[in-house]
Amino acid sequence: MFDPRPLVDIATAIGREAGVLVQRMRATAVVSFDTKSTATDVVTAADRASEQLVRTRLSELRPGEPVLGEEEGGEVVEGLTWVVDPIDGTVNYLYGIPWYSVSIAAQLDGESVAGAVVEPATGRVWTAARGHGAFLDGSPLHVSATTDLSLSLLGYGFAYRAERRQRQADTWAAMATRVRDLRRAGAASLDLCSVAAGRLDAYAEHGLGRWDWAAGGLIAAEAGAVVRLPGSSPELGEDATFAAAPGIAEAMHGALVESGFGKV
Repeated sequence: MFDPRPLVDIATAIGREAGVLVQRMRATAVVSFDTKSTATDVVTAADRASEQLVRTRLSELRPGEPVLGEEEGGEVVEGLTWVVDPIDGTVNYLYGIPWYSVSIAAQLDGESVAGAVVEPATGRVWTAARGHGAFLDGSPLHVSATTDLSLSLLGYGFAYRAERRQRQADTWAAMATRVRDLRRAGAASLDLCSVAAGRLDAYAEHGLGRWDWAAGGLIAAEAGAVVRLPGSSPELGEDATFAAAPGIAEAMHGALVESGFGKV
């Protein structure tokens, strides 16, 4: 029987190594960067160096297995594919805000089976293997037990395009009257991990790449969250990612739809 746990060990070891690299680059040099889809969508030299390191180490430890990375591309194929975000939260990294990660997941036929999200600034490591639970530095994770939408804390994100951000802002303004509060932290993988730990009761965002949710989505699901990935919940939008504690998942889903989340 296939056991994904050894893949977690590989993702963790490589993620830690990449984390050391990006921390060293952040501490010893002025961060140089370019832009991608818009002027606010940045990529740093550290993003590229981190992905190159991860690809090199995977080629040594798992030769012949394909890699999909945010910076160098690739595709998900039948069988095992590694999905890599070399720095999730690049804008935070650029500004010196210590909320960013190296995210590495193994997907089997397009579904995550193992993942590690490493926080370079703190050294914390979030992990999960399908069917074996989720952990933070070896301690089991469990979503919150909340059942009251009005007392829930919702994490969210924004798209890069200004016109879509405005529509999203209208949605979040509407949601602000339905929940305890909202948080915008800027790293999707860590937002999903925060749901796993009960630090957030729910999280929703449009426009994520597979590398943004491949590890974090698995960690949230293995901690007990209701998780909806892009393409699985059309009423939230084809490119929506959603994770919530089961006690408020249905109510949160409905409130998002009523607030226009699926139309942004």
